Amino acid sequence: MTSPTSFSRMDESTAEQWARIGAETSRLQGRTADAVLGMLESLAEITDGFAVDQLTHCLQTATRAEEAGADTEVVVASLCHDIGKVVSIFNHPRIAAEILRPYVRAEVVEMIVAHQDFQGRHYYHHFGGNPDARDHYQGEVWYALAERFADEWDQTSFDPDYPTLPLSHFEPLVREVFSKPAAL
Repeated sequence: MTSPTSFSRMDESTAEQWARIGAETSRLQGRTADAVLGMLESLAEITDGFAVDQLTHCLQTATRAEEAGADTEVVVASLCHDIGKVVSIFNHPRIAAEILRPYVRAEVVEMIVAHQDFQGRHYYHHFGGNPDARDHYQGEVWYALAERFADEWDQTSFDPDYPTLPLSHFEPLVREVFSKPAAL
């Protein structure tokens, strides 16, 4: 560990101090993947009436994405799509998307932001919601990706008998994606 910088206010900092902070942040970037993996593990405690816990659901979604040939960013996003449920069920898509945003391309972030509305085609009608909520996104370049995610991988992944890959299988992909921000 490097010694801390000496400023107590950002407006009193120097470029040299920020260079040290940047180097330390880069050196410790692996903690992001550790935190994400820990949050994923904690989803095993959330079932909320589903046939499988939320970790299993996320693992099944990622397993299906990988089996369908999705790229690494999409597989990791599929794994992390419900990670926001650790904090808030109602705002989980945006929480998950913001965790992913610096590490994946924009269309993958948008897929996660909108995934609940896309998945809603299969259940919103049960509580008076609009099952066509996804139509709001027609024309977006990521529409087909979000549609495939919701229809083929996400909404089908509540099966206790599905041969699901374990979190350890996805850990190297999580570490790869979260090793370096692609964008800020």
